[in-house]
Amino acid sequence: MRIKICGITQPQQGKAIASFGATALGFICVPTSPRYVTVAQIQAVVEHLPEGIDKIGVFANAPTEEIIQTVADAGLTGVQLHGDEESEFCQILRQSLPNAEILKALRIRSFEDLNKASSYTFCVDTLLLDAYHPQQLGGTGKTLDWKMLKRFNPSYPWFLAGGLTPDNIVEALSQVNPSGIDLSSGVERGPGDKDLDKVAQLFERLVPLGVGQKSKVKSQK
Repeated sequence: MRIKICGITQPQQGKAIASFGATALGFICVPTSPRYVTVAQIQAVVEHLPEGIDKIGVFANAPTEEIIQTVADAGLTGVQLHGDEESEFCQILRQSLPNAEILKALRIRSFEDLNKASSYTFCVDTLLLDAYHPQQLGGTGKTLDWKMLKRFNPSYPWFLAGGLTPDNIVEALSQVNPSGIDLSSGVERGPGDKDLDKVAQLFERLVPLGVGQKSKVKSQK
């Protein structure tokens, strides 16, 4: 299982989180977000990371040119679209960035919202399901209805996000079987300031599930 910690802003925190066993780090490229980082800040984190860590830039309704330039300048390996991007936009971006992973985030209120997933089948590599909030695009601390997601079985990989913490991760994974998990506010002291004790606790909780231990061994190779 992939483990993505999003909203990284500090080089030493990024390096430590990778050493715990995270398989991906997320960088918020949305200027209105309290976790926003510049290209220079992303570069400062990326240069301290071991090989094999996915580096995902999170964008919301940004122009394709801006996304492509940021990927190139910051050394990103993937793009997460967290706005209102339609499938046509995703297809254009995928053609422009053939070597980058394209993720589409969907903010879910009801099972009907999950029907949107099918329209992205052929234009993204990975889905991410987040909790809906009328003002915020992510990092809200709100959880999804995990029971509802038992019926969600897409034909391609997906991340479970939305209010995940070390305290509820075991319960979440007992009800849902995603390809990966994405945490942000659930392992923070404040926006963009990760609590490394909480991150360590997360991986401790994952080990009995056969998740954290495997990831940690991989990160030390």
